[in-house]
Amino acid sequence: MRKIGFDNDKYLSMQSEHIKERIKLFGGKLYLEFGGKLFDDFHASRVLPGFAPDSKVKMLMQLKDQAEIVIVINAADIEKNKVRGDLGITYDLDVLRLIDAFSSIGLYVGSVVMTRYQGQPAADAFCKRLEALGIKYYHHYPIDGYPSDVEKIVSDEGFGKNDYIETTRSLVVITAPGPGSGKMATCLSQLYHEHKRGVNAGYAKFETFPIWNLPLKHPVNLAYEAATADLNDVNMIDPFHLEAYGETTVNYNRDVEIFPVLAATFEQIYGNCPYKSPTDMGVNMAGNCIVDDDACREASRQEIIRRFYAEQCALKKGLGSQDSVNKIKLIMKQTGISFDERPVIDAALKKAEQTGAPAVAIEVGENRLVTGKTSSLMGASAAAVLNALKALAGINENMHLISPAVIEPVQEMKVKYIGNSNPRLHIDEVMIALSVSAATNPLAELAMQQIPKLKGMEAHATVILAATDETLFKKFGVNITCEPVYQTKKLYHK
Repeated sequence: MRKIGFDNDKYLSMQSEHIKERIKLFGGKLYLEFGGKLFDDFHASRVLPGFAPDSKVKMLMQLKDQAEIVIVINAADIEKNKVRGDLGITYDLDVLRLIDAFSSIGLYVGSVVMTRYQGQPAADAFCKRLEALGIKYYHHYPIDGYPSDVEKIVSDEGFGKNDYIETTRSLVVITAPGPGSGKMATCLSQLYHEHKRGVNAGYAKFETFPIWNLPLKHPVNLAYEAATADLNDVNMIDPFHLEAYGETTVNYNRDVEIFPVLAATFEQIYGNCPYKSPTDMGVNMAGNCIVDDDACREASRQEIIRRFYAEQCALKKGLGSQDSVNKIKLIMKQTGISFDERPVIDAALKKAEQTGAPAVAIEVGENRLVTGKTSSLMGASAAAVLNALKALAGINENMHLISPAVIEPVQEMKVKYIGNSNPRLHIDEVMIALSVSAATNPLAELAMQQIPKLKGMEAHATVILAATDETLFKKFGVNITCEPVYQTKKLYHK
């Protein structure tokens, strides 16, 4: 069991109070740009052991009477059918998912904003869908000279031509399906429109990483660089904060680069800027809730290795870049990270060498590894999960939990009636077969009861996994990495 390095309860309390203070600072109206993922922030939970993936949402729940959500989506991303890599769904569908998710827990979603709108047909179709669903939407437009021509931006020809977003609550949370959606520009546009209406409103930024009060080269912050290698984000010392206060804090390049423009925009709207640095803009309290620095360092080193493998696989699939791979490799070298720190890699490779076929290894406890091999009945992923459940239940690894009499009809169904060429069972099919066996086999039932214990375990595969198996590992909460090779030489892989 991994060590806890983060006090989640302290974080919920401290973070919500700090946001309340920032609302008061601006006289009762705050536009809060929310970076990262509001739901399912698994990156944060991996590098800060103890951080719950839904912590940000729980924090907002403490402010739900004051808060409303505005979801921002770039119209160009709709036109390009941009997909969230972690969920496998397009950004427009993720907007609907987010609305459902917020509404289901009692958080009010006020509207959707279409940024960089230029009459894209796909964006218009999405607006019609929103209208049919009874969801308010607004259009924001490209501004020539953004972000450097402040005089034009802060004018009727700039922010002035954007739709004014009608909001009713003191805390307006601006979020989006992913980066590059235009959250900051949306906030600043609203400040311009609110000022024209005589309303005092402020802006702040909630961004968990990099953590401003950790050292620049702390593994937690380097793990963020690895996670955003494709965006080319770079952590750096905030020069504005250092000059203003003589205090060293960490921010990232995009916020540091945009700060002079943001400060000038504030001055153009209000006559002065309330912030002296990008760090001042932030409200993140995560760094104050780390209770075991060593645990967070170790967890972050593991995350950097995982990101390296993920980026290599993305490159193999034609979805990544060599530059991103090289950047993470450099981070590993600077931090002295070795692949030996992830023992499942060597265990999987050795099993594959012994069997001459793909293999998977899972770490089921400290210094305890199980492996799964490819057989005529099931794939290596399914075999490894089954063996992990046996190990957790204390069942002899040679004990068969699922009778071939159960597996063989499923294989026949796959090949003869569904048209699959591969008869081997994937994880989901093996889990269904296990549940059928559990009706008559107490050991199978005992194995099924271990499934929640898979959460947080480490695993490695010697080939890129089928989408079905990769999805199941994610649902179980297993941190899986893969060698950047395909099992077959086919051109099309599902």
